[in-house]
Amino acid sequence: MKLYSYFPGCSAESTGLGLGLSVQAIAEPLDMELVEIEDWNCCGSTPYGSLDEEESIVVAARNLALAEKRGFDLVTPCSSCFVTLAGANGYLQEHPKMLAQVNEALAVAGLEYQGSLRVRHLVDVLVNDITPEFIADKVRNRLDGLRVAPYYGCQLVRPQYGLDDTEFPRTLDRLVECLGAEAVDFPLKARCCGGSLTLSEEGNVLGLMYKLLKSAAENGAQCLVTPCPLCQTNLDAYQSRVNASFKTDYKLPVLFITQLIGLALGIEAESLGMNTNIVSPRVVLDYIKNRVIT
Repeated sequence: MKLYSYFPGCSAESTGLGLGLSVQAIAEPLDMELVEIEDWNCCGSTPYGSLDEEESIVVAARNLALAEKRGFDLVTPCSSCFVTLAGANGYLQEHPKMLAQVNEALAVAGLEYQGSLRVRHLVDVLVNDITPEFIADKVRNRLDGLRVAPYYGCQLVRPQYGLDDTEFPRTLDRLVECLGAEAVDFPLKARCCGGSLTLSEEGNVLGLMYKLLKSAAENGAQCLVTPCPLCQTNLDAYQSRVNASFKTDYKLPVLFITQLIGLALGIEAESLGMNTNIVSPRVVLDYIKNRVIT
């Protein structure tokens, strides 16, 4: 059993509940023990740093200090949390003066950060620690023939933390393929969906999402998968808005990669939070059901 400190992030317990549930559901079958760090706080997300960089680093560093006590790698399934925590961690490791200032603030709460932690995205762990080969051996419901568009979004591979190629990533493709599914050619796999600008710039963001859905559909995808709760919420919750704006009729389920892995492992859909998806995942569930019956 591989041990990790676990930072779920706010989305995994709210708008991205399916992510949090599915991560927990697949952990034990894949020999992972995710030990949630006690009393974690919001990472601050990416906008905080544009308002007050030092304060945002302190907010992120509190989580780093809590996790460092355990001595395990800190793992998060949220791309935004990963960028924030890994960015703060890297900055503190390279700037001792800032680390001293941060520790002065943390001392008020009885905390200190030494800078020894390694921050990782769950996708990194699944590919490089657990490995696609191990996951394939655990698969009970092979997804042979299911055409899946792996959608990375812009934060999983940018900035460059060594996880994958920034323009032509393959980690999600490998996870999809180890389940037996086909990772369809998806040229826009690393393009931005608009993220948190949906409310302020809805017209522009709907245009970005339209391009993504169009590319996936034209390449024969039956569903999309992503590790990012912001991307999943956008493409899932606003798909009907895209249809209304562009006179389309897309009904592409947008699953978390952990949900797809869970289905292949034979875990019940409800345990994976599939009931929280807005665009019905029925096409995927029926595909699995029919394959199991046959």
